[in-house]
Amino acid sequence: MGRKVTIGTEQFPIAGKFTISRGSRTAADVLVCTISQDGHSGRGECVPYARYAETMDGVRDTIEAARVVIEAGCSRDDLLGLMPAGAARNAVDCALWDLAAKISGVRVAASLGLADPQPLETAYTLSLGTAEEMEAAARAASLRPLLKFKVGTDNDESRIRAVRRGAPDSRLILDANEGWTEANVVRNMDIAAECGVALVEQPLPSGKDGLLARIPHPIPICADESLHLTSDLDHIAGLYDAVNIKLDKTGGLTEALALRDKAKSMGLGIMVGCMVGSSLAMAPAVLLAQGADFVDLDGPLLLARDRSPGLAYQGSLVFPPEPALWG
Repeated sequence: MGRKVTIGTEQFPIAGKFTISRGSRTAADVLVCTISQDGHSGRGECVPYARYAETMDGVRDTIEAARVVIEAGCSRDDLLGLMPAGAARNAVDCALWDLAAKISGVRVAASLGLADPQPLETAYTLSLGTAEEMEAAARAASLRPLLKFKVGTDNDESRIRAVRRGAPDSRLILDANEGWTEANVVRNMDIAAECGVALVEQPLPSGKDGLLARIPHPIPICADESLHLTSDLDHIAGLYDAVNIKLDKTGGLTEALALRDKAKSMGLGIMVGCMVGSSLAMAPAVLLAQGADFVDLDGPLLLARDRSPGLAYQGSLVFPPEPALWG
């Protein structure tokens, strides 16, 4: 029996709204690719991202353009040359990993050499808001050991200090989402260091981040929008101290594994992150994130409802996926 590709879309409401420097959302729109073969089905979820000129229709069209080759039996390695990196390839690649596990009976974790994948401590993300709103949100989440908060305005000092007041004992990751400038990056980095922030993500716009080679790094700086693929590592060398690997950027787990291993060999810190999606999108990333320095796989925690079955979360611990979900 040959393969069959099915593409579907789903929407998951966000609890409240999710705001970053580029705007707000009240729902997560996701696309699910299902690949069926020999009575088994594998699934992969992606989140098209407007920052990378992705739309639901465009991602669907990209998968449709590759349908014939996918259904003819292409491998995950074949996929790297068949489809461009991004959300569409991620959904297909993760579906192929899941399908292989279902057909063989060998869990993805085992095939990766992870005999006993462990629960991971994930960050919990606070949306961008006024300093007062962010302090209140930090206080409400202050029992979580690791918080990530969004900034990227012309007055981030008050927000950084407010989050630290609200969560005096939590480790903090600050994510500027390309929102700082040459005029304020040094000052903002100093304030972040003063407030005990552990990591700063993507302070300057991608392509305009050369300044990072010439300014102090009082705390580690992590590349997000500036890094998608293994081939990007040469460009960011000397600019960043760590990389944020997201499956929707790499175009799936296959490339993400190669990127992680190469980044480690270069001495870069590893963060594994996500877009706001359901547990199906997080599941392969939990395996990728085993041993990572920072984990940000809180997408389902930001939703008003997750898919069922989903990942198990206990406080800020996220557990490896069960076969009924993925892998």
